Amino acid sequence: MLPAIEIIPERRRKLGLTQSQLADLAGVSQSYIAKLEAGKIEPSYLKVKSIFESLDKLERKKEVQAIEIMTENPVIVQQTATIQETVEIMRRNNFSQLPVFDSDKAVGGVSERTLLDQILYNDDGIPANRKQVKDIMDDSWPMVSEDAPLTLLSNLLKYYPAILVQRQGQVVGIITKADLLGVFSG
Repeated sequence: MLPAIEIIPERRRKLGLTQSQLADLAGVSQSYIAKLEAGKIEPSYLKVKSIFESLDKLERKKEVQAIEIMTENPVIVQQTATIQETVEIMRRNNFSQLPVFDSDKAVGGVSERTLLDQILYNDDGIPANRKQVKDIMDDSWPMVSEDAPLTLLSNLLKYYPAILVQRQGQVVGIITKADLLGVFSG
């Protein structure tokens, strides 16, 4: 089901398009767009569908993408690092979470909360400073491509503390809630 035809002129103007430009993109005539917007024709489903697809494509291009807000070359911790080493890395870099790697592959995540729970509520008898991150890490965070749109990123960050950004299978960046806030405050 298509959206209401009445929203076409508003969406077109928000994108800064003339009727002619939208017509070219959608493969219809400018007069068709003018008549459609004025409500003077009975619209063809296929033509209206093409118009909405063109508008959607342009809106996606204008949307902020992961590559624009990610922090490149994220600080990571290897899964064999101790909790103490991990805490030191987090304090030194002023981070509240870190991705956990096994060599060059993301295998989990660790947050201040996870570390504090391990330090404060340790009930297995093994001192926290003797444990490795792999013993306490959380599940791995989602990975997205560099062109992932802001809407996807914001939805993922509702459920995860961070998102890893990859290019050709390699992690090249990280996005946190702080990065997302930067988009809205900038």
